[in-house]
Amino acid sequence: MKSFLKEELFWIRKPNKVSIDDEKIEIYTEPNTDLWQRTYYGFQNDNSPVLQTKTSDKYFSFVVNVKFETNHLFDQAGVAIYIDSENWFKASVEYENENYQRLGSVVTNNGYSDWATTDIDASIKDIWFRLSRREKDFYIEYSLDNKDYHQMRIFHLFKADEEIPFGIYACSPGASSFRAVFSDMHITECKWLGHK
Repeated sequence: MKSFLKEELFWIRKPNKVSIDDEKIEIYTEPNTDLWQRTYYGFQNDNSPVLQTKTSDKYFSFVVNVKFETNHLFDQAGVAIYIDSENWFKASVEYENENYQRLGSVVTNNGYSDWATTDIDASIKDIWFRLSRREKDFYIEYSLDNKDYHQMRIFHLFKADEEIPFGIYACSPGASSFRAVFSDMHITECKWLGHK
């Protein structure tokens, strides 16, 4: 098991306000930041901060705990694989209203995004994500206790070649800002077993 914080990290658009220590990363989002490409809405948003490392490992899992203080429509924080502006993945909890929020993921291949979601209670402000890689295929799961993990989706990234970047992100597509705290970030052997 390796600590994400001890890896060689790099920013895709570093936010103005961020705090990093030996245990956690705090990102304070800036208004009108997002990741989305074309589908349905027509617009292209590519200005969210993403903090990543790179690996050539074909099989691994990345686990992170995310705490968030979202309060405005589409505020979001979670994990990401940002290859370039038209090829990336993100999974997060997005604020919807005082009653529910959306646990969701977006896969963008060749400049077109999708969006898969399920509604969860708005009181949840602390979640675990586990992202696993098997060559060019990926598996994203979530947990509320870091014990029982639940599948969100399996997906493919066409541009996920030998070396890929992966890490964390947070953004506020609307006129808002919030604090996201990322902790217990580890890279382990692949927890997504091969299909028999």
